[in-house]
Amino acid sequence: MYKLLIVDDEPEVTEGLLEEIDWTVCGFSGVWSAGNGREAMEMFEKTEPDVLVTDINMPYMNGLELAEWAKKTYPLTRIVILSGHDEFEYAKQAIQLQADDYLLKPFSDDQLIAAIRETVRRMDEERERRSNVELLQEHYRISLPILREKFLSSLVTRRQSRLAIRDKAEKYGVNLDGRSFIASVIGVQARENDDGENGENRARRPKLADDLDLMLFSVSNVAEEIWFKRGLGRAFIHQDQVVLLTVSPHSEASRAMEETQDGLKEILQSIEKFLALPIAIGVGTLIRDIGSLKSSYQAALDALDYRRIVGAGRIIYIGDMESIEEKLTFDEAKERSLTRAVKVGSEEELRETIDALFGELARIQASVQVYEVYMLEMVTAILKLTKDIQGGSDELFGGGVSLLNQYRKLNSVEETKAWFVDLCVKLRGRIASGRQRASKQIVEEAIAYARSNFQDSELSIAKVCEHLHISAGYFSGLFKKETQMTFGAYLLQLRMEKTMELLRTTNLKTFEIADRVGFSDPNYLGLCFKKYAGQTPKEYRAGLPETSG
Repeated sequence: MYKLLIVDDEPEVTEGLLEEIDWTVCGFSGVWSAGNGREAMEMFEKTEPDVLVTDINMPYMNGLELAEWAKKTYPLTRIVILSGHDEFEYAKQAIQLQADDYLLKPFSDDQLIAAIRETVRRMDEERERRSNVELLQEHYRISLPILREKFLSSLVTRRQSRLAIRDKAEKYGVNLDGRSFIASVIGVQARENDDGENGENRARRPKLADDLDLMLFSVSNVAEEIWFKRGLGRAFIHQDQVVLLTVSPHSEASRAMEETQDGLKEILQSIEKFLALPIAIGVGTLIRDIGSLKSSYQAALDALDYRRIVGAGRIIYIGDMESIEEKLTFDEAKERSLTRAVKVGSEEELRETIDALFGELARIQASVQVYEVYMLEMVTAILKLTKDIQGGSDELFGGGVSLLNQYRKLNSVEETKAWFVDLCVKLRGRIASGRQRASKQIVEEAIAYARSNFQDSELSIAKVCEHLHISAGYFSGLFKKETQMTFGAYLLQLRMEKTMELLRTTNLKTFEIADRVGFSDPNYLGLCFKKYAGQTPKEYRAGLPETSG
């Protein structure tokens, strides 16, 4: 069922349409009416109708202006235009506004019902198309390989929580259940034009080597087939390279690396034999946490750089080229992950992030000095977050010096972890509380601005948001959440209260009051006041008790 708003400045028209037509049968659960464009705008905020039926010629705001506003503010609204003028210019504007129908007055109930039913039919079709589960599943099935490839690429470009990876892997049908992981990179490179190359060599050279995209596709196909056959993991294209992800069930590093190397040898031989392409393969470090795959991938890229020294046609393991003793470091990615968890993550995500950070302490053997640096960098990251909190670290933790003193008094990793978790949970709560206070402050500033500027007939949400330096969409939701009314409704209420005050305390005429409370049209003030107070301004003033001289 849908909602309908009928707008016409002739009461007999709107009343007749509301009474004579069974709108429930037409598919509407709610039907409202308005006498002009401005009144319709207020009704929109309250009811958010699916269909707008509007006359063109109306006071304060004509139907075409209303339709234009509705399309901009509520773009899903369907529009039917009513007009007493058979003029091409009106019809042209209606077409530009993407009106669903254009009816000339006088029209019969049957004509309007037919137009409305056709509009409802189109809405039903659109709703069916957007909610058709089979169709959505088919689109998802077609898009799944792209989504899966984007997900795999994200694993080598940024650190992610294990929970997020597990959820996405399950969603995209990617098995990442393993005890150890290795990233390898196949480097392919299209040949540049060589003017010195003779025609015979150029003729013998495979055309494949001239097209990088075709090379990547061909190499990826070979690699994926072999990787899948051996049950080693996943192969995908990322930034003009083919990345191989080893997902090993073995905890022994030697066995996982041996199986990876065997698979890479078969890939190298197959590409040389069937594609005749000059490639090299870089192999990264073995890691235990899939969330840290980026470090293994980076090591594989570093290994691939050594092909300039050892030549193409080789599998280059970074451990053979450099000393790769795993180091305990609190890098930029880890700081970003911790900061995000504290600022916007759930408490569960925060605890999981901290578990991963302390998990590295248990896994990597490090000196006391390295351990101290690691922990101090984590504490410093938390102190940075307190800069913008009212009272800062002094109020929350007793100051930076005190915080470090607290840390130095801890006697074990377990104590340190419990202390750090408590620290982060407190900070997360304070940030959330501060965000809520900031929301209230924004609304209070908006109300203060409205009370100082309600006399401006051009005052609008756009002006308020420009003053507050926030977006209209964000402000509208915030204001309604805090006050239980829209900003437009609040502004109208404020102006009505000020009108009542002026009627009680002055002898100003209605047109003078209109100017003082932000109405450019006194008649529109009268219309709004009667709707608000149940009587005209004149009747309201006449009903006031007389004050003795």
